[in-house]
Amino acid sequence: MKDQKKNLLVVEDDKGLQSQLRWAFDGFEVAVTGDRSEAISRLRRSQPGVVLLDLGLPPDPGGVSEGMATLEEILSLAPSTKIIVVTGNDDRANAVKSIALGAYDFHQKPADPELLSLLVNRAQHVYELEHENRRLQTHDQNMPLKGIIAASPPMIKVCRTIEKIAPTNITTMLLGASGTGKERCAQALHELSLRSDEPLVTINCAAIPENLLESELFGYEKGAFTGAAKQTPGKIEYADKGTLFLDEIGDLPLELQAKLLRFLQERVVERIGGRKEISVDVRILCATHQNLQNQIKQGLFREDLYYRISEMVLEIPPLRDREGDILLMAKSFLNVWGQEYKRSALNFSAEAIAAIEAYDWPGNVRELESRIKRAAIMADGNQVTSEDLELGDLRATRMPLNLKEVREDAERRAITRALSHSNQNISDAASALGITRPTLYNLIEKLGLKV
Repeated sequence: MKDQKKNLLVVEDDKGLQSQLRWAFDGFEVAVTGDRSEAISRLRRSQPGVVLLDLGLPPDPGGVSEGMATLEEILSLAPSTKIIVVTGNDDRANAVKSIALGAYDFHQKPADPELLSLLVNRAQHVYELEHENRRLQTHDQNMPLKGIIAASPPMIKVCRTIEKIAPTNITTMLLGASGTGKERCAQALHELSLRSDEPLVTINCAAIPENLLESELFGYEKGAFTGAAKQTPGKIEYADKGTLFLDEIGDLPLELQAKLLRFLQERVVERIGGRKEISVDVRILCATHQNLQNQIKQGLFREDLYYRISEMVLEIPPLRDREGDILLMAKSFLNVWGQEYKRSALNFSAEAIAAIEAYDWPGNVRELESRIKRAAIMADGNQVTSEDLELGDLRATRMPLNLKEVREDAERRAITRALSHSNQNISDAASALGITRPTLYNLIEKLGLKV
């Protein structure tokens, strides 16, 4: 943050004082506004670390009501912003009240530019320290492994499993729908392994034409076929001492499956057109979105190869099953692409957050990042809306964050279900719920249910 321009917002209706303060702060990009609406608009655009706020603002320049309302609105929109309140010389009581509401400090008029500059620089320093501390804490909490953003129990379990098996040479199969992050998990397995200083070689079995795949994997000798002008090692040889990641192995042609099986058993390869066996020391990771058991039944995948490549199976859950991870990832992606496109002040609107949480994300993490990358470009202001994410038509029902509301919602659904199963019989419903009839009556009354 120290390399970035520091933003200061001055909210002051006195034209003379505006002119005086505009040039009083070295190293700051100073924006001056004279009323509440203009101040909030500027706050949304520049997200200043420090705000210098006069309490006497129009339409109540002789009082403090408008200044206090501005203070509360700024803190609700940007709670980490440091607000220094400027008050009249005989108005210490309101200055203290503003501190109680959340202001960082106060300064009594007449304004002393030198003292104000000292206060502003100190507030900016505190703002930067808190910002960096939050960034580090968020990074540590939300990245159980490098490059993997997660807080949900299913993904934390995946990360713990990766930590356990990474130091071994066990052949690992990563299963999951397209876009769930199988490649990122493979990278984490390699980075935590004893082979991390050696290469991680990735080959996508579905992306290379079938007639070229064998030469890509095993290499070829000079003159082995038309166009083979020189001896060329395959990807397996390049991965020697390191890790070979076979992505989308479910799409590997049957003819190559037999040759790959021999390599896995013998750990030697023969280049196309060659006779020499070449020993290769490599750890194998595989991934697929296919159901290999169904592939085996249909005769599309060898059963013996399946057992060779699935000594350890790691299932990566779809994004919709990672409760809490979606918003973490969305905010992280918005931060990344906001910085990429010089729009670091971007944030999500409330409706956008509701839409993100309600959407099913069939394309998983890949779709989430793609939509947010596009929204970071298309957003008109500093707020990304559901329309920017192209989720505008979604009937999003926002799940309450308040624990009391969540509990009451769960109770309401359980009681409604029990009454339905018992044909509205209170005794039977109470018995099914494991509570007494008076307790059930009280809950029905409290929740406003009709029986």
